[in-house]
Amino acid sequence: MKVAIGCDHGGYCLKEACIRALQELSLEYVDFGTFSEESVDYPDYAEKVCKAIRNGEAEQGILLCGTGIGIGIAANKFKGIRCAHITDLFCAEMAKLHNNANVISMGGRITSPDDAYAFVKKFFTTEFAGGRHQKRVDKITAIEEKE
Repeated sequence: MKVAIGCDHGGYCLKEACIRALQELSLEYVDFGTFSEESVDYPDYAEKVCKAIRNGEAEQGILLCGTGIGIGIAANKFKGIRCAHITDLFCAEMAKLHNNANVISMGGRITSPDDAYAFVKKFFTTEFAGGRHQKRVDKITAIEEKE
């Protein structure tokens, strides 16, 4: 599996911890930046990551900004993207287990690098449960088709 990762300046402090977790899980990744703490606009990085997923360059994604909220909202504007905002291990697990999220978002101003590392490990080692949860994911997809 290949993972696309992108962040703005507010999430930059978490990126290395996330990459370390991906490397330890032997997952390939594509880093779409940003590459410093210089101010940039988070929708630009959400777009890069989500387009990489949609065009098959990556299967999953990680997005980081100050809170993880704005970049996650931007990501969820893209058809086929199910981005979950992660704030704890339970959310990291449920995002995959029940919602089959294909992108997670976290915030550098509310999440420590150690926590981000743990959340990435949990998310990428959890499998989608399917079953009754597939029906719900299908309903989300059906909403997208109506728009």
